[in-house]
Amino acid sequence: MERLDEPSGRYLSPREREEIAILHAQRLGPSEIGRRIGRPRCTISRELARNRNTDGSYRASTAQRRTEARARRPKPGKLASNPLLLAAVRARLAKNWSPEQISHDLAVSFPDQPEMRCCHETIYRSIYVQSRGELKRELARHLRTQRAGRKPQNRPERRKGRLVDPISISERPAEAADRAVPGHWEGDLILGKAGGSAIGTLVERSTRYVMLVHLPKRRTAADFAEALVPVLRTLPQHLRRSLTWDQGKEMALHKQIAFDADIDLYFCDPRSPWQRGSNENTNGLLRQYFPRDVSLRQFSPADLTHVATELNNRPRKTLDWATPAERFEELLCGHEIKRGATTA
Repeated sequence: MERLDEPSGRYLSPREREEIAILHAQRLGPSEIGRRIGRPRCTISRELARNRNTDGSYRASTAQRRTEARARRPKPGKLASNPLLLAAVRARLAKNWSPEQISHDLAVSFPDQPEMRCCHETIYRSIYVQSRGELKRELARHLRTQRAGRKPQNRPERRKGRLVDPISISERPAEAADRAVPGHWEGDLILGKAGGSAIGTLVERSTRYVMLVHLPKRRTAADFAEALVPVLRTLPQHLRRSLTWDQGKEMALHKQIAFDADIDLYFCDPRSPWQRGSNENTNGLLRQYFPRDVSLRQFSPADLTHVATELNNRPRKTLDWATPAERFEELLCGHEIKRGATTA
């Protein structure tokens, strides 16, 4: 069966519901039905759960009628009708938590109060659709991108020259790839306005713990090595196994950095940022604090410490809602990090 040629975007069309009814009557499961009509399995499961009859059967006309009735019924926004819930959401947004983090934390903080819970889509809808004026601006500025849509970034590489004898990421130990052993880091630079300033970013792969490198001087390779090595040296040896970087010219002295910091250095393939996925994701989060259109020289070491501390104390879904700081502290095993002015 070919994919239906009248897709309806987010919502199922009447014709799609007719196909679901036929395939469901043939006792096909949600996965197979979804494959045949070109919809995700979860969409089919949700449709059957909502609109199936009490005897287990599914009729397209009945499902369409129920869906239209639900759509016509006016509903007040959950946040707008619950001042306590709205206050709880706004307090967490003020900490720059994402809507998904807020949704999970509400369930933990109010286990016996179902009225104090809402999904992350409800929060987004409240910000972008239901809120108005100053409230909308207040809430939206705490989101990661601070905009309603994603802006494509198709900037070609403009680097000149290549590193001498870099060790490829293909030679990195397998223990780093599967995140089974801590102490493997990913790093990069985030650039300020017109590329005239920068901040170094380091992310530990297993815990997502963030450290920032203050770069007050010109971005020569020597200046970068002078700033990066002391930050790496604050780590105990068992948490300083490897560092993966892209092939940026700031790493021209990579052999010296590897020797001075006593760490194995590996480099991604050209134009392959996904090979440093944790670092790329973290850099996206950091743009909330360090916009592209400003000079990063205005941020002091104390500013970098504050930002890193805030990121490291956010609950993360990938860590089962623990914080990077909690997971990293477990790894220290009695060793203390010697905090410096340029570390966080």
